[in-house]
Amino acid sequence: MRSTPLTRALVTGAALMVLAGCGSQNHADEALGTKAALQPQQQKQKKPEVRGLPGMPPVLDPADVYAADRPGRLSPVVRDFPSRVYVPNTGSNTVSVIDPRTYKVIETIPVGVQPQHVVPSWDLKTLWVNNDRGNTLTPIDPRTGKAGKPVDVHDPYNLYFTPNGKYAIVMASLDRQLVFRDAHTMKTVKAVPVSCYGVNHADFSTDGRYFIVSCEFSGELLKVDTEKMKVIGQRKLPFHGSMPQDVKISPDGKRFYIADMMANGMWVLNGDTFAEPDFLPTGKGCHGLYISRDSREMYISNRGEGTISIFDFTKNRLTKKWHLPNGGSPDMGGVSADGKVLWLSGRYNSEVYAIDTRTGTQLARIKVGGGPHGLAVYPQPGRYSLGHTGIFR
Repeated sequence: MRSTPLTRALVTGAALMVLAGCGSQNHADEALGTKAALQPQQQKQKKPEVRGLPGMPPVLDPADVYAADRPGRLSPVVRDFPSRVYVPNTGSNTVSVIDPRTYKVIETIPVGVQPQHVVPSWDLKTLWVNNDRGNTLTPIDPRTGKAGKPVDVHDPYNLYFTPNGKYAIVMASLDRQLVFRDAHTMKTVKAVPVSCYGVNHADFSTDGRYFIVSCEFSGELLKVDTEKMKVIGQRKLPFHGSMPQDVKISPDGKRFYIADMMANGMWVLNGDTFAEPDFLPTGKGCHGLYISRDSREMYISNRGEGTISIFDFTKNRLTKKWHLPNGGSPDMGGVSADGKVLWLSGRYNSEVYAIDTRTGTQLARIKVGGGPHGLAVYPQPGRYSLGHTGIFR
């Protein structure tokens, strides 16, 4: 069979999984020897400090970017907020509010045209509803659950925040721009044109100095310098018809995972080198990526087949696949504050799924509005939000 970029990527991915157990020794092991014998007080080494983006909160653990996201570790800012699941319904122009204790919709909030995602602000105080075709952001106060006056923002398909909390970054998909705005007033600071089509999802490096962006409609990835607000890399994915979606960094910060709904799996990218990524098949319509509260696993929604694949970071491989009873279209969502429930929207079924993260059992299937998309589980643990449906550090 003639070799193609995709087959080479598959072979490389398989080889990586085989070699996953052959890691290098840790620093503590390397400290043993003559120097350790002569200077026993230095055996316990300090963790290397990360030189983060100016103004960014210090990295808690360089070996785990999700160290602040442990079960129940809520910031004082959100500790008294009621636990809710906010579901934007793109076809109904509403947000369904679910009480996770009863699995019931307790309120339906009218918003702008085609709401795509509900995004926690950097300071955790506001939930922003991205009304893409309505060209507005609707603020929701998570303390009261009440919507405020919409803010004019053009083409807000998705929304992220720089790790220092200075700027919001609007993924203006149709405008083909990354728009850096003041994180509080949403006034434009800099609009960055891009040559790819369909910018939609992103995640930041451990030090926050760059972020990786997926371009859904042209099958490309961008690397963007956060401080300079400048595209510094662009790469075409090696699969014809590729449609990259969600982006998540690994706990150790060494690689990025990019869901691809047409390639039916994840691309595994070294963000620092931005070299050609490897590929790991997961399931039809691979779409959303969510990290467990202990940073050991990643939940991968396969929208085209009604399944969730489980990737184990410690084993560097897929270990399980959960099947939704009677199928479904699991899309975007998040993990409960205690880590016990995975919440996902059912994009083409006007429903939301609650899934037990220990067993994969479906706990509830809740009817909502038409075209539910980027739901937010709130509040969640973490010191600050990087955006989307809840990327916390």
